[in-house]
Parts: sequence; C-alpha cells; structure tokens
Amino acid sequence: MMKSKPDAPSDLPKISQRTLTIIAVVMAGVMACFFVLGFWLRHERIKKREAMAKEIRDQPLVVLVVEPKATQQSFELTLPADVRPFAATALYARTNGYLASWKTDIHDRVATGDLMALISAPDTDADLEQAQANLQQMETAFRLADATDQRYRGLISTQGVTQQQLDQFHSSTEQARANVAAAAATVDRMKALVGFEKITAPFDGVVTARNYDTGALISSSNIAPGQELFDVAEDDRLRVFVNVPQAYSLLVKFDQPVALALERNFPGHKFSGIVARSAGTLDPVTRTLRTELDFKNDDPVGRILPGMYGEAVFTLQRDQPVLTIPTSALLFEAEGREVALVDRDNKIHFQKIVPGTDFGTEMEISSGLKVGDRVVANPGEQLAEGIVVTPSTGGRPQ
Repeated sequence: MMKSKPDAPSDLPKISQRTLTIIAVVMAGVMACFFVLGFWLRHERIKKREAMAKEIRDQPLVVLVVEPKATQQSFELTLPADVRPFAATALYARTNGYLASWKTDIHDRVATGDLMALISAPDTDADLEQAQANLQQMETAFRLADATDQRYRGLISTQGVTQQQLDQFHSSTEQARANVAAAAATVDRMKALVGFEKITAPFDGVVTARNYDTGALISSSNIAPGQELFDVAEDDRLRVFVNVPQAYSLLVKFDQPVALALERNFPGHKFSGIVARSAGTLDPVTRTLRTELDFKNDDPVGRILPGMYGEAVFTLQRDQPVLTIPTSALLFEAEGREVALVDRDNKIHFQKIVPGTDFGTEMEISSGLKVGDRVVANPGEQLAEGIVVTPSTGGRPQ
C-alpha cells in the first residue's frame, strides 16, 4: 500500500508584492554598481596603458653600440699546406728488351748516376754492330775515293785528265765523306740506345715505386701512367704548396720565414722553411695565389714524408692596423654593405663600408670606419636615418 505525500502547510506567511519590489531594486542597484565599477577599472587600465605607450613612443630607442677594434700590425696566418718532394720523376724505358735485373727496390736510397736496372736488348746490340760495320765500309770507300781524287789532281800539270773527270772524282769523294758522317751518326744513335739498357738515377732521392720483375718484357712505347720502371723522389728537400687568399697575397714576401705544423704526426712541433716562389697571378676561380715553400728535410725531431698534409703558419706584417667589428653589425643593402653609426647627437647615420676578411663572428673593415666610431651591434628594422636613439654599451645607457 503506497503512502501519499504530505500536504504543504496551509498556514505559511505570504511575501508581499512590495517586498519583492524592494528586493528587485536592491539587486538591480548592486548589479549597476558592479557594472560601473568594472567599466571604471577598465577605463583606468586603458588610460594607463595609453599613457605608458605614449611615454615609450616619446622615449628614444635604446641601441647596443660597440667601437671598432684595431688589430695588431703583426699577426699569424694559418693555411692548409700540401707537402710534396722537391723533385719527382717516373723512369721509363727508351729501348725494347727484357728486364735482366734490378738493383734497387722501393724505399732504397739512390745517388745521381746509380745503376738501378739492366735491360737485355740483343736486337739493339746487333743493330749497333751492324752500324759499326757499315761505318767501316763507308770509311774504306771514303779513303779510296779521296786517294783517287788526289792522284788525278796530280795529273793536271801534264794535262792527263780533263776538268770534268776531276769534278767527278771530287764529287765522289764528297759523297763518300757524307756517307761516313751518316754512318757515324747511326753508330752514335745505336750507342745511345744501348746506353739506355742501363737505368740510372737522375738525382739523389728515394725509390717510391718498382713496377716490373726480372724477365718482364719492356717496351719503349709503353709510357702510360703506372707502366714506368721506377718512380724516384727527392725527399731531402721538400716543396710545400699553399693557396694564399687575395687579401693576404701582397703581404707574403719571398725568402720570409714560414713554419709547417703536422699535428697528426708531430704534435706541438713546427718545422722551419722559407717562401721560395709563387705563381705570380691569382687563380680566377678561387682568387688565391699559388705559393711554394721550401723546407730542408733534416729536422732532428723527425723526417717529413712527401704527401703529408699540414698547416703553414705565416707571420705577416701589415702597413697599418685593420679595424674589426661584429658581423652582426653588417647591413646588406642593394648599394653594398653598410653599418649604422650613432653620431655625437645620438642620431642614426648609415655608413657605407668596404669589408675585408670574414673571421666568422668578426669582420675586417678595409675602409669606412675609424677608431672611436659607435657602431650599432644589432641594427633592426626600426632604425632610420636621423632618428634619435639612446646608445648603450651593454650596461647603462650612455
């Protein structure tokens, strides 16, 4: 059996219409006060913000400035260096034959004229013998022609010979003389070819390659790379090649001292040499000057091997110091590069400059600046010619 809900009391007091009206008016007043208060607070914030913005607009822009630094007149320039032997050559055969023997091998040291290998060339030897025999025949024919010519010349006084006969005998003598000279030249040529059977060292150095073994067929026409009999390099002296950038090409002088660093092989040690020669013209692609350095390979610390790669250290002397500024101060315009300067009246002035060597975070300035100039370190788009700024050096505004 379900229970019914209790009935609401019938004797509760009733709220009058006047009370409801008063409550509504009070609520409306409170809401109006909150609205007015919120509007006033918002108005004050806007007013304060506008006043602050006006103050900021009227206040000069603060910029960070730096002064150009003067570099030292004497400085070190380090460049990649390629070490080569002072002289290097490949020895090819000048005669055909077989390799009879070789006297030197890789890493052997040789002196000028040392015998390095022998080529067996029987065909060449036979040709020499034939040329010598032919020379003997020509010499015999010449002696006979000359004796006949002299004999008939003695008959001129007795008119026992005609002038035409004399001319014929003299012509035969001269022809025989020419035959002797031709045969002698052939003998000399064959002797030279026989002499090429001996392979000798062209200069003092070290053997760096030997490409044939005993019994190998040798051809004088085989002159392709890698087909030479020997490679010889002069390593008692070294040539070191360096490409000097255009900016320093006029500062490198002949016979000036230079150091070579090979940190991978001789850490902490520098070898001494001199500037010997240069190409005399800049490479149109790299704008560098090909420069050769000479080094004696007699340092007691160790022997340099040709083919090593290191760094050449030059001590260069400028005619006058060069100014440098941070690379962040550069502006790239259509007319060229420029910087923003702050003058004595704290006004911005854009100055054109000629940049020099780029060191990464700093840039040399060849012209356009002087010591004491105030350069804006990080110029932005808000800078304009003639505006007033407040310069700062990173601490307090100046």
